Amino acid sequence: QVQLVESGGGLVQAGGSLRLSCVGSGFTFSSYRMAWFRQAPGKEREFVASISRGGGTSSYTDSLEGRFTISRDNTANTVYLQMNSLKPEDTAVYYCAGDPTSTSISRHPTNYGSWGQGTQVTVSS
Repeated sequence: QVQLVESGGGLVQAGGSLRLSCVGSGFTFSSYRMAWFRQAPGKEREFVASISRGGGTSSYTDSLEGRFTISRDNTANTVYLQMNSLKPEDTAVYYCAGDPTSTSISRHPTNYGSWGQGTQVTVSS
């Protein structure tokens, strides 16, 4: 079955960096568009970044101001989220998500049928 497993979260000081990884198994990874979402306590899950099947197209939420970069390595069945200049407001559980039904990228969580369990990112001030 489709499985997505995130790793790389943790506690970091403001201004620091983290790289999240999400490894997929049980499916043809290169056939899935992938995305990262996050959910802070008491808030709705929000879009962070998405990437096309081949990695040539990506999209980010405007509020990131260029601090995060999504990438993927289809030979390793892995999608990454490089997070730089982290701020306390980036604190959240980060989820990766995947979907095979379209070649276009999407910002909407309802367009992703497969989800990981999430990894906690905590940024201290």
